[in-house]
Amino acid sequence: MTTPEVRLDEIVIVPYDPRWPELFAQQRDAVAAALAPVLVGPVEHIGSTSVPGLAAKPIIDMLARVTDYRQAAACRAAMARIGWTHAPEPADEQLRRWSYCFPDAARRSHHLHVVEHASTGWPTWLAFRDRLRADPAAAGRYAALKADLAARDRHDRPAYRAGKAPFIEGVLSGGS
Repeated sequence: MTTPEVRLDEIVIVPYDPRWPELFAQQRDAVAAALAPVLVGPVEHIGSTSVPGLAAKPIIDMLARVTDYRQAAACRAAMARIGWTHAPEPADEQLRRWSYCFPDAARRSHHLHVVEHASTGWPTWLAFRDRLRADPAAAGRYAALKADLAARDRHDRPAYRAGKAPFIEGVLSGGS
């Protein structure tokens, strides 16, 4: 198992950038082509940069679903040819997921989550994105929460993720 690379980009929340959908689109087709032998459905723009008007970390999160976790390993060379770096995260193997960063893991502009289609996590990522797109008030509360968490410690990714979890769960359960 590869050791996760250190992320040098700080947790900084910036105002929404209308270029984010274009930055996603610039990588979408190349990623889809590289993963074509195992890709299921479209490559999706997820995360805060996919929600118009939402302040976010300026990293484009992407989701690709694949037929099988182990078969997706064969696409690592194709991903490298288009400039993506395999950047494993601690739970990737258990979650049957591959993580990639563009152009590198230390200072990434894009982060790709390649997940097995049969896994249970990815539908909630799309549901959360869609809920925030449909509810600007919830998106505003989420932006404020993220800014508060980032202000506490710009380097503590586990605390940042843990701090967002109750809000995400609330939105997914119909509240916010």
